[in-house]
Parts: sequence; C-alpha cells; structure tokens
Amino acid sequence: MNKRIIGTLALSGLLAFMPCQGNTNPVKSTGTIEVFFSPNGGGTAAVVREINEAKSEILVQAYSFTSKPIAQAIVDARKRGVAVEAVLDKSQRSEKYTEADFLAHAQIPTWIDAAHAIAHNKIIIIDRKTLITGSFNFTKAAEEKNAENLLVLRGNKLLVDRYRGNFEAHKDHSEVYNGK
Repeated sequence: MNKRIIGTLALSGLLAFMPCQGNTNPVKSTGTIEVFFSPNGGGTAAVVREINEAKSEILVQAYSFTSKPIAQAIVDARKRGVAVEAVLDKSQRSEKYTEADFLAHAQIPTWIDAAHAIAHNKIIIIDRKTLITGSFNFTKAAEEKNAENLLVLRGNKLLVDRYRGNFEAHKDHSEVYNGK
C-alpha cells in the first residue's frame, strides 16, 4: 500500500471551517496540498524539504519535538539567515529527549506554552505561504512507528494568516525558554 499520495491536489471552491480564537468565519480553500501518512510515509523528509526551501521565516508550534533531522534543518535555516521562532508544549522542559534545548542553544527564540493542559498544535509556517500541519508530531516515532498524517498546504494566504495569528496568540501567553 502506498503510504504517500503522490503529487498534489488542487483545491478550489471548497469551504474549510477553520476557527481561530473564536473566529468562525470559513476560509475558502485554494492552493495545493501534499498528503503523507506514517509509519514510514515520508513525513519527516517532506518537513525537512520545506524547511530547506525557506527564505525568510519559519514558525514552529510543537507538542512533542524529538526529530533530529527536523531540528537540524531548522538550525541550518537559522544559519542561512531565516528568522525562526518556536512555541513548544510545557512537556519539552522536562522530557529526556527533546530538541527544545538544541533550538534554544542555537539562539532560536523558543517559548513554552504552559497555559493549557497540553499545547497539542503541530504546525510549521514557512515564508507566510506554506503551512505544514496534521497529527504528525515532529518525532522519530511519528515517522517510524505511529499512525499519523501530515499535510503540506501551499497557496492559501488566508489560511496561513489564520494559523499565524493563532501562533502569535499562543506565543503571547508563553514563557521564554533558554534551555537547560
């Protein structure tokens, strides 16, 4: 069974209901989407590919973040001059295996969202035009063991702006994390 839908699907004329902080206005779906399923469906490679193509900005929201390839791609982007920020779940302060320290020690502004039972978002916004989301945690287990899904959406500015607004709202109530 093919675990990755090959190619992209063009979206036009479909309405997606995307609430954001009480905003219930529907977002008209436009652009393209790539779909990946794990285990071993190429989600990590897709995330790394998109990060490697970033030119100006990467915003990361993660619940669990232990993927070395994704963390290294983020740090490499920062070294290329891409502005990077991360908002992570409070569990990342105490987890034994987390990339939160790697990011913080690489001078990437990192925050901990402790305002919720869990900060379960899993998103990456790249250059204000690409949105990566789905159940896919940024972990080795998500790629190799778990049943997960990952969407790479391009070309829907309104949708990306909604997610960006949600990112900023969570960052605003989060605590700066400087690493252990």
